[in-house]
Amino acid sequence: MSTAALAADALAARQAPEAAPDARPRRRPRIAGTTTERLPVRACSGDDLGRARTAQVAERPQTRRAAVAEAPLRLTRRGRMLLTALSVLVFGSAVVVLGLRVAGVLEPGPDFTHTVPVQVAPGQSLWSIAQETNPAQDPAIVVERIADLNRLAGPADVVPGQTLQVPVAR
Repeated sequence: MSTAALAADALAARQAPEAAPDARPRRRPRIAGTTTERLPVRACSGDDLGRARTAQVAERPQTRRAAVAEAPLRLTRRGRMLLTALSVLVFGSAVVVLGLRVAGVLEPGPDFTHTVPVQVAPGQSLWSIAQETNPAQDPAIVVERIADLNRLAGPADVVPGQTLQVPVAR
């Protein structure tokens, strides 16, 4: 049996109960806000379907989606304001971050006025020497300055009994 014959049998089986005199035709549920006019329905056989469809597509004018795709981008007033505010925010953040970085790097360090010779005792480190000689200053800055003055590669280069030149701030 062909597909068309099976479809015709199924359609006839569905329509048989509706043909009874005591059965009322079914009504579709209504949706609020829709029109009550019936939509046009066209039927065609399977053979005509492919040819008719290609002919309709060829005759159809340009679709809305294709027209929108070809239209140039236009910003509304609100879109321009949002884009401007976003740009100012990004640029302003970059300026603030860079300003803070530069200010932190160029911040004046302690003003060392002179140096004093210090002999390293057993168990002493550059950190402890920096804290003893300059208690009001940041020990990290003082340790770096001691290493520069004495040409030390690292804190492990300090040997007990060695004499170091230690800078002293006012």
